[in-house]
Amino acid sequence: MHTPLTQAEDLNALVQRIKHWGEELGFQQIGISDTDLTAAERHLHDWLDKGFNGEMQYMAAHGLKRSRPALLQEGTRSIISARMDYLPEPSAISKQLLDDPAAAFVSRYALGRDYHKLLRNRLQKLADKIAEEIGPFGYRAFVDSAPVLEKAIAEKAGLGWIGKHSNLINRRSGSWFFLGEIYTDLALPSDQPVSNHCGQCRACLDICPTQAIVGPYQVDARRCVSYLTIELHGSIPVALRPLLGNRIYGCDDCQLVCPWNRFAKLSAESDFKPRHRLDQATLLELFNWTETEFLQKTEGSAIRRIGHQRWLRNIAVALGNGKATDAAKTALAGRLSDESEMVREHAQWALQKLDSLHIEPELPTI
Repeated sequence: MHTPLTQAEDLNALVQRIKHWGEELGFQQIGISDTDLTAAERHLHDWLDKGFNGEMQYMAAHGLKRSRPALLQEGTRSIISARMDYLPEPSAISKQLLDDPAAAFVSRYALGRDYHKLLRNRLQKLADKIAEEIGPFGYRAFVDSAPVLEKAIAEKAGLGWIGKHSNLINRRSGSWFFLGEIYTDLALPSDQPVSNHCGQCRACLDICPTQAIVGPYQVDARRCVSYLTIELHGSIPVALRPLLGNRIYGCDDCQLVCPWNRFAKLSAESDFKPRHRLDQATLLELFNWTETEFLQKTEGSAIRRIGHQRWLRNIAVALGNGKATDAAKTALAGRLSDESEMVREHAQWALQKLDSLHIEPELPTI
């Protein structure tokens, strides 16, 4: 194990070096917290008691390991929390896409390479740096890979505050960033949390397309577009389908409207740049992907986890929310014989919805 660091100045100096190494590795900020998540544990249990987790049973699993770090990783005394910006384009472009019913909107975090591996590799390098400095020590790195209350931990570590939409907000950088953690047996001095600066703002509550933010700091996942398009395995509730618009994977509305995101910075990470034109593809283009194409073009992407059937399910709904063009109706009709009952059902719903509209004349190509 590591040589004990007992002098306060030694620990403080180590924390400063950890933060410096983090910046060198591409993290925008590093913070340190203790392991007391009592308040977050109460909030989690209240959320679960209301059934807001829907089919996400993993949020209720693992007993108290999610809110008591030492139960998940024995010996944990401190947590190193890191954030990394991912915004690939100015928000004005995202807003334009949402206004175009023929465009496919994919949550900005999923446009590039899957962040899990990138962040975990960087966290491992940070742990290696620490070990070079003090010798072997006990630690475990996490990036959405275990029951970890990452936002509550990051808030305690001073990386920002949890906003009314339940995302972490940084006063100087907005909320377009990923989080990762290193649980460690080092007794590091903690950073001070920052104060909440949401004030009386209700922008995120008011903009939510499905009104999933049922109150400040209370998100009913069962209504959330991200849950419906990513986590939900079966049919999307019929009453919610028209509210999804052209959002086919996740939703960024609450971030796009947040006034603090005027300070957000574009990511310098090449891996977070859009791949396979997902930032400008049309619904019809993506609906025509075969399963082989889907697997090929989502390799190394967070999108692959939903599989081809849910991909088609989501796009069928989006097409049904668009204009009643001949091309859209033809594409949907072609999926009425799909091997997946779920795809057939959503394509049928979309066709019926478009049939209730007047057919939009299509401009000839020149």
